[in-house]
Amino acid sequence: MISYLALFKKMKVNPLFWFVIGMGVLTGYFREVLMVFVIVFVHEMGHAVAAHFFRWRIRKIELLPFGGVAEVEEGGNRSFKEEVIIITAGPLQHVWMMAVSYGLVALEMWNVSTYQQFLWYNVTILAFNLLPILPLDGGRLMQLLCMRFWPYRLALRRTVGLSFLFLTVAVCVAVILYPFHLNLWLVLAFLIVNNYLEYKQCHYRFIRFLTERFYIGLSQQGKPHLPVVVSAHQEVSEVAKQFRRGVIHTIIVNDAKQKRTHYLPETEVLRALFEAKLPRAPLSTIIAK
Repeated sequence: MISYLALFKKMKVNPLFWFVIGMGVLTGYFREVLMVFVIVFVHEMGHAVAAHFFRWRIRKIELLPFGGVAEVEEGGNRSFKEEVIIITAGPLQHVWMMAVSYGLVALEMWNVSTYQQFLWYNVTILAFNLLPILPLDGGRLMQLLCMRFWPYRLALRRTVGLSFLFLTVAVCVAVILYPFHLNLWLVLAFLIVNNYLEYKQCHYRFIRFLTERFYIGLSQQGKPHLPVVVSAHQEVSEVAKQFRRGVIHTIIVNDAKQKRTHYLPETEVLRALFEAKLPRAPLSTIIAK
């Protein structure tokens, strides 16, 4: 229990959320702002508790006007199942919050007006978080789906591309329907900046993914094996770009010159990348050793 309480120390309110809270208080909407804060807080704690349960290393939990972001120190090698549970743990909190609010109305502890308002905020925040835009929950689920079909590096780039596409659609809708909605434009501006940073960090995340596989290791127990077929003249770094999340790779090297096929564990490629510092070397160099 004490370890779960320690999660509160990692909680941080984003300056954008403080601005929204301040605007709400100044304009006489304190109750509404309090409702939003409680909903966002519970939503994000759902993510945090689930991550802590699976022993993910949580760096910080940042509250935003539309949800939050839990920063974890993981390199993308944890199981898909764990991450799906952690991502969906946030949206699932809205279900019981709406059920409790209905119960409060039934017990006449809340009036219908308060219930409808609380329900509206819940549905709005839930729906917004499920949009396929990073770093929203919908965007993170989309990223996991991409990683199911493509290598890790390619999945990162395609997720950012799709996220930018959906974000562009959201901006167009805002221009047409809500051109003067200040809070919405602040949130969209945050998402635009965040997506740009996601794009810039793609290479860093890919290197961290490979580094963790090599230095920390990837348990082979229960992991499916997926062969990667390459030619002997391909560079080490190009082969590493084909590595996928959640699987163990065996590198099948077709050597046309020697008319032979060689088999390498993925650790040999990673060793050439990080220990031997030979990212541009052809695989034939590793085989020769």
